[in-house]
Amino acid sequence: MIIDIFPHIFPKAFYERMLTVSEPAAKYFKRRVRDIPMLADLELRLRLMDQFSGYQQLLTAAGPGIETYCDPKTSPELARICNDGMAELCAKYPERFIGFAASLPMNNMEACLQEVDRSIKQLGAKGVQIFTNVNGRPLDEPEFLPLFAKLASYDLPVWIHPARPSSFPDYMTEKQSRYELWWVFGWPYETSVAMARLVFSGIFDTYPNLKVVTHHLGAMIPFFEGRIGPGLDQLGSRTPEHEGHLWKHNLKRRPIDYFRMFYADTAIMGPGPVECGLAFFGVDHVLYGSDMPFDHEGGAFNVRETICSVNAASIAPADRVKIYETNALKLLNMKK
Repeated sequence: MIIDIFPHIFPKAFYERMLTVSEPAAKYFKRRVRDIPMLADLELRLRLMDQFSGYQQLLTAAGPGIETYCDPKTSPELARICNDGMAELCAKYPERFIGFAASLPMNNMEACLQEVDRSIKQLGAKGVQIFTNVNGRPLDEPEFLPLFAKLASYDLPVWIHPARPSSFPDYMTEKQSRYELWWVFGWPYETSVAMARLVFSGIFDTYPNLKVVTHHLGAMIPFFEGRIGPGLDQLGSRTPEHEGHLWKHNLKRRPIDYFRMFYADTAIMGPGPVECGLAFFGVDHVLYGSDMPFDHEGGAFNVRETICSVNAASIAPADRVKIYETNALKLLNMKK
């Protein structure tokens, strides 16, 4: 069995409602679905899944986050429609979709926390998906911390997807990023910084059982072990004294120990990066994830190539079973 922990979808009713939110949003989503039809076309998705024996998905809504194109009054409605749609798919095709991560209205925290409870208690959500920032705001702001506390109490994971628009420039002298570098390099940076800010917030000391699944194998983190380990052990040594407030923290352990507490998926391509991620996080914290259908083949390439990358990794067959299936079932508190 292969459980894909991080594929993306637009449930039909959710997609149709998105098109009515605003004209710019409608144009954006129409283009996405035109270029990537499998986001909204269920039959295409099922046919692709048939190509891979024993392949199942844990559904997550495709980005951007609802809060980026909805005001706080509208975002709760969109989240409900999205989660209802994913729950319906899981109920109708349980052999295909083992569950879903709920989408949330992060610009309305009262409604957000209510939707967490509704999605988990009534719809059977296996956790929630959020993005690396909330309209530019960091995830370690006090307003968002009750969300992590709630997921820790449920013992269910938080999926974190990168988010960074083209309006975030590559240089301070410019107004927009060029050549789509805002996502090529910007998204891995966003994920890494979001992880670091959560680490230094002390959230893992407060909630040691908190489970956070990071997209694209933890982004930059595995590749910069020297900076995250010995580098952050020297935190403050390069900072002027008057900027001491920028680095002081109350962590009980080395920063690198907390970074290893994250979970990471295999949506990165290539045996080399997979080996690096396994070396950093350990086989028990790596799960198969494809990022389908975001590739030039409409999904098949990502699924196929991530399978090839895992199969090419120099690990024991039993460890591949963990990555493909066992780790996900354990993380989601599910039985085989």
